[in-house]
Amino acid sequence: MGSQSAKIFKVAATVTATGHLVAMLRWEVLIVALFYCNTSTCATQHRSKALFPAAVRVKRGTTMMFNPTFQNSIDDVNLLFEILLTGVEFGGESSAFKVQDEELASMRQARILEVICEDVLPKSLPDIRRLISHLSKHQGPLTRADFERTMLTMVYAAYRLPNTRGHQRDDWAESFVSLYRAIKQDLTRK
Repeated sequence: MGSQSAKIFKVAATVTATGHLVAMLRWEVLIVALFYCNTSTCATQHRSKALFPAAVRVKRGTTMMFNPTFQNSIDDVNLLFEILLTGVEFGGESSAFKVQDEELASMRQARILEVICEDVLPKSLPDIRRLISHLSKHQGPLTRADFERTMLTMVYAAYRLPNTRGHQRDDWAESFVSLYRAIKQDLTRK
């Protein structure tokens, strides 16, 4: 990027020989070069894959939830623990998520958790393997939302494990362990 803007400066300096016009042209070239560098940097960032691409395209009825997250405070963390402790049903790849306790299920946060579990989390083994692959290539710590979704995906894998047999059971167990390792690596990353 820097060498391209340096080339533009050299061309601009050699094209004109008058002092005032050269100075003015250099500022214009500098602005264009900075704009180009910024645009290419933004394009590179947008090309990087999201860990949970479904999070940015979640639609529920007439309202749209963009990048939903459950945990915004310590009370939300305690509520999530209570919901998981009282029991949830994930269903299958296309079945609905359900909080078993009716009182907890009626809370607004439980509906947000439902959206995350039904629409954002990967539920098939290939999708979970793809997530694990992206996690292994991920640089730096996970965002709070990605950490939360990775944990919930691990909970989903643990939920599916007892209900499967044969080689699929081994695949779900391997996915669970890989998600655990990714979370442990994120927690111990400096």
